[in-house]
Amino acid sequence: MRVREFTDADWPRVWPIVREVIRAEDTFPYDPAWTSDQARDVWVVRAPGVTAVAEEDGRILGTGHMQSNRPGRGAHVATASFMVAGHARGRGVGRALCEHALDWARSLGYAGMQFNAVVETNTAAVNLYLDLGFTIIGTVPGAFDHPQHGRVGLHVMYIELG
Repeated sequence: MRVREFTDADWPRVWPIVREVIRAEDTFPYDPAWTSDQARDVWVVRAPGVTAVAEEDGRILGTGHMQSNRPGRGAHVATASFMVAGHARGRGVGRALCEHALDWARSLGYAGMQFNAVVETNTAAVNLYLDLGFTIIGTVPGAFDHPQHGRVGLHVMYIELG
């Protein structure tokens, strides 16, 4: 598996992954009715941020984006988000994307990486991030309206990169 920077030609293969994840409504608060163009405007970040894809044998298995968490005085902390195709879950795609994001942030001298809203019932992601050294800073109770579990918490997670 290889993680590389997204190109415009990738969108037709990335969009089905993004569509699948947002239509599940269990990990991202994005509108499941979004069109391809609306989703692309949100998912593909502008420089100096980077959008990436994980691919294997020419198939895109997942995508991620990374950028400064906040502008100005908060720009020393990075953030990232990841989506993995359903058929590719459990194969290390999310780990590869997250490790790529951490390497990207370290190479640019970010002091840390903060995830602002990790759905607490997304245990695969939570456990992965904990395994990579993130800590749960706090949980906003009931901040995410999960389609099966009702209102669940959103974790704020952080790793120092210094």
